[in-house]
Amino acid sequence: MQELELKYGCNPNQKPARIFMESGELPLAVLNGRPGYINFMDALNSWQLVKALKKATGLPAAASFKHVSPAGAAVGTPLTDLERQIYFVDDMPMSSISSAYVRARGADRLSSYGDWASLSDVCDEETAAYLALEVSDGIIAPGYTPKALEILKTKRKGNYNVIQIDPEYEPGLVERRSIYGITFEQGYNALPIGPDMLTNVVTENKNLPERAKTDLLLALITLKYTQSNSVCYTRGGQTIGVGAGQQSRIHCTRLAGNKANNWYLRQHPKVLALPFVDGIRRPDRDNAIDVYISDEYEDVLADGVWQNTFKSKPPILTDEEKKNWISGMRGVSLGSDAFFPFGDNVERAHKSGVEFIIQPGGSIRDDHVIATCNKYGIAMAFTGVRLFHH
Repeated sequence: MQELELKYGCNPNQKPARIFMESGELPLAVLNGRPGYINFMDALNSWQLVKALKKATGLPAAASFKHVSPAGAAVGTPLTDLERQIYFVDDMPMSSISSAYVRARGADRLSSYGDWASLSDVCDEETAAYLALEVSDGIIAPGYTPKALEILKTKRKGNYNVIQIDPEYEPGLVERRSIYGITFEQGYNALPIGPDMLTNVVTENKNLPERAKTDLLLALITLKYTQSNSVCYTRGGQTIGVGAGQQSRIHCTRLAGNKANNWYLRQHPKVLALPFVDGIRRPDRDNAIDVYISDEYEDVLADGVWQNTFKSKPPILTDEEKKNWISGMRGVSLGSDAFFPFGDNVERAHKSGVEFIIQPGGSIRDDHVIATCNKYGIAMAFTGVRLFHH
């Protein structure tokens, strides 16, 4: 098949719409549903991310995409008991690839609502069973077991979008796009990201443990497929905060850092002990947790809305408790798709437990950024490579 007609483009008024190859066959097949224009944009961008992540780490990889940027990405390492609890998979069997997706989605469960799932490996029954519980628009993977496909075909009243991609497909050396009737052309960004990018450590602290190296590579590969400007926080083989599409780098750092804080606050004992009503929907539970750890919760309590969510009125998680809990976050890595122009980015990153940083370098204030890292004992590497994505 050389082309596939789509219902419409980004919006219903944008017709006609299609995806097509100028030569040769499309390297994908739609096994179920009818993916749209944005679905395919998410699918193809997310597939590049997980393919690159597996190549760089040797581990199964997964991503959760929304609006052409990752809400989360992760590699497939075994889930801890705590992770099983905060990702709501306590009693579910987990494979390596399903663990990768659970962790990718768990990075920012609120943003992953209605996501596009992407897997580096064949989708198995465990991953499909988990996806069946979540609100998701579709999935792309190099293959599906018969049982997994059977499960996925029952999702969304039989209309769940399932795409199979040829894992051997490689795009041409040149890519084109049209904006306002004008065609842009550039070389495909085939830049490989690997351990060699971690060697130029410019700070006094030059220690990069193996776990940090994996997290830094994860941050770089995530950034390569995130709308710029972007900053990514990672920890334990998964993203914990992605700040995408901001005009100011410090805003990227703050946005991603706030998401990282929320990820960590979900592990607070008061959050783990929330007395949810029986049968609460997973999205409602996620929304309730987000409100509970926010500054708005006291207003919600005053409105009495808690009675629809909790069996009893939960105690407030105070600002002081939040601050003390977040101060215990450690071992976080951070990547930036372009250089930090000021040390304020490092100051903000430090507040969310960042101990390792990777960025291109090249700012006229690199000395100030390095000095700020040295102030906190942060190890920082320069790659010399910008990773803008638009």
